[in-house]
Amino acid sequence: MDNIKEICDELVKWLRNKVNEANGKGVVFGLSGGVDSAVVAGLAKLAFPETSLGIIMPCHSNPIDEEHGLLVAKSLGLETKKVDLSEVYNQFIKSIGVKEANSLAAANIKPRLRMTILYYFAQEHNYLVLGSSNKSEFTVGYFTKHGDSGVDLLPIVSFVKTEVWELARYLNIPDIIIEKSPTAGLWEDQTDEKEMGFGYDVLDNYILDKTGPQNLVEKIEKMNRNSEHKRHFPPSFISKNKQN
Repeated sequence: MDNIKEICDELVKWLRNKVNEANGKGVVFGLSGGVDSAVVAGLAKLAFPETSLGIIMPCHSNPIDEEHGLLVAKSLGLETKKVDLSEVYNQFIKSIGVKEANSLAAANIKPRLRMTILYYFAQEHNYLVLGSSNKSEFTVGYFTKHGDSGVDLLPIVSFVKTEVWELARYLNIPDIIIEKSPTAGLWEDQTDEKEMGFGYDVLDNYILDKTGPQNLVEKIEKMNRNSEHKRHFPPSFISKNKQN
């Protein structure tokens, strides 16, 4: 990206303005150990050096995720808290009688539990919740409705994944975070690209230039159409016969 410093400065100013408009004191966000959350953490720390809080929320997660989250926090001088949701998740799926623990519906409980935790800390500290969805994932609906999309602000949603990697390098995020395979951490050995069925390079090229292999372009466009409801507030019925 050209003018990356100016872009980051603009982002930091935007975060401060949005939090000030809400009469908030700072920001809180999930710290997953991935590059997206690391970039959000880096921007948050620049915008609110004393009132940025990263929450590490393992839920039957790979231990390396927590290790990488702490590495990011250490590199940024960021305050963190840990909330282990593994037992809460166990009790939740037991209570509702989940039959297939490996189903996508069961896996999506995890980001929805994390959203609840983030809003607890947000209300406790008068912070706003930051999300880490990027434009690549947002375009194809690769996020959990009312889970990781349940946030107040989306600072990097206008940047495709390849641009997020550029932001990460500018913000001095550790190389190991930038170079690891992106994953939502929903189950063991899960990766974003494996689940989507194409690489971020293909997806980003389509978003930026509308080019790519025809079969994958069709798949991307279908995913975009099918996930349209995830990018908007629910439709509201308004009767033509109702008087105010």
